[in-house]
Amino acid sequence: MDKNDNLRKIILLVDDDQTHLSITGILLREKYEVFMEKSGKEALEFLNNKQIVPDLILLDILMPEMDGWIVFDKINDIAALKFTPIMFYTSLDDDSAKEKAYELGAFDYITKPCNNSVLQEKIKETLERAELQKQHYGI
Repeated sequence: MDKNDNLRKIILLVDDDQTHLSITGILLREKYEVFMEKSGKEALEFLNNKQIVPDLILLDILMPEMDGWIVFDKINDIAALKFTPIMFYTSLDDDSAKEKAYELGAFDYITKPCNNSVLQEKIKETLERAELQKQHYGI
């Protein structure tokens, strides 16, 4: 058994909707350590200034000032996060947005609201895929 199997995975949840942020945070805290930021700017400050590297980032797209697309690009510029999977978790239910997300390299695109069990399963699958990717690259 890997020594990291006993550690709770860390998720950074980024969403400007405080209600959604709170509800999703409560649901995810049952299984994960969750950090929440209510804007792209705050998320980038968190990622650049903290000594915490999340195992997964759940990112909204429709946010004021700095949308999820910009945040996604800026996160990808942070070397320490090269292998951190990003899932878009957004109310933007648009096929072209989904296509763009996958072309950019997002691990998944989930439209909210989403059933908690579906969200949990997608997070689990993404964390497993990310772990396989890290093993492949010897990280």
